[in-house]
Amino acid sequence: MNNFLNNLERKIGKYAIPNLTLYIIGLYVVGYVLQLAPASVNFTSFLTLNPALILQGQIWRIVSWILIPPSSFSILIIITLIFYYFVGSTMERTIGTFRYNLFIFGGMLLMIIGAFLAYLIYYLIDPTLAYQIMYFYSAFFSTYYLQQVVFLAFAIVYPDMQVLLMFIIPIKVKYLGILYGALLVYDMISGLAGHNYCVAFAIGTQLINLLLFWIQTGKLSHLRPKEVKRRQSFNRNVRMTPPGVTRHKCAVCGRTEKDDPNLEFRFCSKCNGNYEYCQDHLFTHQHVK
Repeated sequence: MNNFLNNLERKIGKYAIPNLTLYIIGLYVVGYVLQLAPASVNFTSFLTLNPALILQGQIWRIVSWILIPPSSFSILIIITLIFYYFVGSTMERTIGTFRYNLFIFGGMLLMIIGAFLAYLIYYLIDPTLAYQIMYFYSAFFSTYYLQQVVFLAFAIVYPDMQVLLMFIIPIKVKYLGILYGALLVYDMISGLAGHNYCVAFAIGTQLINLLLFWIQTGKLSHLRPKEVKRRQSFNRNVRMTPPGVTRHKCAVCGRTEKDDPNLEFRFCSKCNGNYEYCQDHLFTHQHVK
């Protein structure tokens, strides 16, 4: 997958939007302004990702749902958006502008596909029921779950970073990621069990996006047959290596396979020269040009 993404970046990477998180927050601000309109003029109802109305000609809903903020406006939401900007901008610097754009826009595309699949299922059950359900529950197809998945991706890349829970309790990001991930899976399963396909598909599509991100980080590379063969060959060669000599060494932290037998090492294709990095610095190091 990385080879495919590298080729794709060389072809269309110049069209990637730098500082994408800031633009998304700007769209949220527009959404909050629209929420200030009188209750009799419910602008949000004209923005939702409702496939039933899109098929009737309201095609702006394919993109207008991005304007709907993840939650109602409050003082706490300002802090949340600041944290979201920190997470998003950090992810962009870590994986690159193109791949971050691909992650965000891929999540949006999957959300649209999920909305139409949910509508299709309801329509096959009862066309009239499908229209009513999508009218009331299409708001679940929003950037809320996309924002949650961005945080989960951040937890994958920076599992040991600490944040202050409730501004007091220091906690590692990976534990929050596990908690949020478990809640999302629970909500998705509950949605499926209760035939609320809007919730289930909204969450499910974003978890698919997260899985694709996880695969491209190389977390599942150890399951590939070539990687299994490489490890077996490595284990044989280790027994032949003279004492005190290591075969792998991270160019950032200097750790070797003797410091931790479970460490995985990779060469970076973007660095000029044979620079090898451990799994903790493969995506966070500064490329050597």
